[in-house]
Amino acid sequence: MGSVRPAAWRRGAVVAALMLAAFTFNTAENLPLGLLSLMAADLRVPLGAVGALVTGYGLTVAVVSLPAARLTRSVPRRYLLAALLGLLAAASWISALQGVSYGMLLTARLVTALAQASFWVLMGPVAAGLFPPERRGRVMGLLSLGGSLATVLGVPAGTWLGGHGGWQVPFAVLGALALVSLVVIGALLPTSHPEESHAAYGAEPDRRRFLVVVATTGLSVTGVFAGYTYVVALLQDVGGFGADAVSGVLFAFGAAALAGVAVTGPLLDRFPRATLTVPVMTQAAALLGLYAGASSQVASVALLMLLGASVAPVFMATQSQVLRVAPGRTESALAANGAAFNAGVAAGALLGGCLLPVVDVRGTFLVGGLLTLGALTVLLWPEGRVAGKAIGSTRGA
Repeated sequence: MGSVRPAAWRRGAVVAALMLAAFTFNTAENLPLGLLSLMAADLRVPLGAVGALVTGYGLTVAVVSLPAARLTRSVPRRYLLAALLGLLAAASWISALQGVSYGMLLTARLVTALAQASFWVLMGPVAAGLFPPERRGRVMGLLSLGGSLATVLGVPAGTWLGGHGGWQVPFAVLGALALVSLVVIGALLPTSHPEESHAAYGAEPDRRRFLVVVATTGLSVTGVFAGYTYVVALLQDVGGFGADAVSGVLFAFGAAALAGVAVTGPLLDRFPRATLTVPVMTQAAALLGLYAGASSQVASVALLMLLGASVAPVFMATQSQVLRVAPGRTESALAANGAAFNAGVAAGALLGGCLLPVVDVRGTFLVGGLLTLGALTVLLWPEGRVAGKAIGSTRGA
């Protein structure tokens, strides 16, 4: 695309629109968690039914990502992204209707999840294809920053809006944000076939390394959610935090995650190996530290911030590495990694729930730490076996 690369301002606007779309999708996915009581009371359903709107969303994304990537691989990205953002806007506005039924809301959520399953594997190759290959990591870092803002800003702001104006209001706002992204991408993203972009294929294809990265994603995410799903119980029952203090600690976790992404993103291209290995190591240390030291409030806050600063960069770094080592089309490779992530979320929460009566809440963080050590072992093991190849494919690390 060197000779037909758009002007810098157009490329910047498209990346900004993709960041906004990532923020909107991630906020839409998790917003019901902040509005559980309001939605349950208005819809006259149990809290668990509202929680299922998030669980079902994540499972849909996990199951649909890879098939969607394969079915849409030949569709010009400008048209496909516009259609997906149109679905996000429409589903958000349907969710915002006064008197919407639980069935309609569930349907709108599934439509949004279907759109996100395709969007999440498209945005990286689309954005990276606008820039030289050596800037892929930095572009992925910017996109991850947009998605991470949903945790720190999007869900808390949506929760506040819902509490003051009704739970439908934040969904209406999300629809408007999706429309902004749609207009910018529809107007400024060039129309081209996906295979014409250098980002359609891995820069340094390596099937073995790809499988290692996907396995690292699955194990590390399972480890995180085996413990973090029950972090409120850990803080209250073991650390002695009150409800208000717990909210502050969780905000610190989100802020640390955002900082971790902001610091790691610019380093992805120069240090591809280290930017994945280091946060996996610190994630393991944080989880094991919480198992050992959760009774200390100071230690709990520090370790949860370390965990936040590790978790988000791990997934960002795996996505960046997948773009580098994908053995075929990057959309399919990113879809496989995304499916591993969402499967890990579900598996971790389920595993932690099953173990909770046996090992208590602290024990779930021990299990999570051990699983993360397993991810670190998988990540490092092939490097010693194929050192020459690894050094060549991770130069600068």
